[in-house]
Amino acid sequence: QVQLEESGGGLVQAGGSLTLSCVAFLRPFGSFAMGWFRQAPGKEREFVAAITWNLGVLSYAQSVKGRFTISRDAFKKTLYLSMNNLQPEDTAVYFCAATTTTLALEDGETYDYWGQGTQVTVSS
Repeated sequence: QVQLEESGGGLVQAGGSLTLSCVAFLRPFGSFAMGWFRQAPGKEREFVAAITWNLGVLSYAQSVKGRFTISRDAFKKTLYLSMNNLQPEDTAVYFCAATTTTLALEDGETYDYWGQGTQVTVSS
């Protein structure tokens, strides 16, 4: 059974930092790629970052490049999103997702499994 559990969201002031975690119960674990997406109120879901588990290939949305870092700990089966210099426009529910393909990782339709989401709120 595939299960993704996010944590680490919260309220932070502009310029602050947060790190999101996503524990992944996936089998076989090494065959998955994973990503972070976010959805702000009244807006469509958008891609944030992705990583292939075995190869470590990274991809970022332009809006977060240089501020966010995606990483994973294979031993802990945990995906992370380290977010620095947060801005009010980063306010959204953040979701982690998993897929068995390594193609089109910026497309949410690629992903088969999703977590429940964690709220990030950035105050100005």
